Amino acid sequence: MATATKWVIDPTHSEIQFKVKHLVISTVTGSFKTFEGTVESETEDFEGAKVSFSADIASIDTNMAQRDEHLKSGDFFDAEKYPKLTFSGVLTSKGDESYSLSGDLTIKNTTKPFTFAVEYGGNMTDFYGQNKAGFEISGKLNRKEFGLEWSAVTEAGGVVVGDEVKLIANVQVVKQ
Repeated sequence: MATATKWVIDPTHSEIQFKVKHLVISTVTGSFKTFEGTVESETEDFEGAKVSFSADIASIDTNMAQRDEHLKSGDFFDAEKYPKLTFSGVLTSKGDESYSLSGDLTIKNTTKPFTFAVEYGGNMTDFYGQNKAGFEISGKLNRKEFGLEWSAVTEAGGVVVGDEVKLIANVQVVKQ
């Protein structure tokens, strides 16, 4: 059996974002500024690679401090009690540069099976001789299934926050 090669996320060349409808008419984009993850692969093409990831809820940033504080509160993520969002799963090739990443996603105190779509961007050796690989990861979830229940309706009957959340990650990993 081959020895697994370990890769770690390069946070300076990666971003973890989410998008959610606001008042049904526009989209708010947010990100997690602090995160870490690893990929352990026994093959050059990442088939069957084990992936683990976590993001610090306290690092949430939507470009509005008041909204960020609300998201960190008990109405949403309850960052004090549940400081991390985590994922652990396996990459499976679907052909060409397309993969699926299936595993367990934990938000607050709820863990559910979840599958992301993954596009493999390839790998390259940088100026410093480091071997890097890039991935674009995306998925959609219903926030209420993970205990993010807070909701409000405007006087006109519009929903303040949509239930569907899009997760998008552009990740560069460095071979260890």
